[in-house]
Amino acid sequence: MQQDLGFAHFLGQADGLGQFLLVVLAAMSVATWYLIIVKSLTLWRTRRHARVFLDRFWNAADLNEVAAHLREQGVGDPFSHLTHHGLRAAEQHRNRAGQRLIEAGSADEFLTRALRRAMEQDTARLEYGHTVLASVASSAPFVGLFGTVWGIYHALLNIGMSGQGGLDQVAGPVGEALIMTALGLAVAIPAVLAYNAFARANRLLLAELDGFAHDLFAFMATGIRAEGQGAPKALARAA
Repeated sequence: MQQDLGFAHFLGQADGLGQFLLVVLAAMSVATWYLIIVKSLTLWRTRRHARVFLDRFWNAADLNEVAAHLREQGVGDPFSHLTHHGLRAAEQHRNRAGQRLIEAGSADEFLTRALRRAMEQDTARLEYGHTVLASVASSAPFVGLFGTVWGIYHALLNIGMSGQGGLDQVAGPVGEALIMTALGLAVAIPAVLAYNAFARANRLLLAELDGFAHDLFAFMATGIRAEGQGAPKALARAA
């Protein structure tokens, strides 16, 4: 008699371990698609805010105007976050008491440390979820393969106990067991593609941020030195 085979039959025949592996793959898939959606929206919003801020920054008359814009609009992207930290560092260095280790060094060194900390924070924020995507991409195929091996083992065990070893009796259960491998690949492939896409987007964004950090440092370091020489305090109201 022809067996009623398929995914529903496979689920009905799966034991506790097989069902556990299915739950693991389902959880991996949910986490992957959650990160894909959230990170895609976040990256799109970050780039949109960055374009607005950079346009305002490069068309500003001075850093005081940039600081006023940050007070009004807040920080919404790595570029404005970096600028905010730089302006605040300049203000802190002017008001330093000179008794704390963080205040040690020249104005340029103080500004460099502040910008570096801001970039490290932005890098960590941009890389949120990458570990999960990489873990899913590397482990999901093996989880599916383990489920296939376990399913084939039980299928062959049941066939041996029934005493019916024809090709039609073997092909169905073995084919059902291969569903687990297919599910593992279906979970892993989106994670691989998403990880590569986000890694490339972050790499490009961080390269732009690094170039902007050098320009910002040059502008602010010049202003700090000019202030120290008695020139008008261009940065005094910036933070």
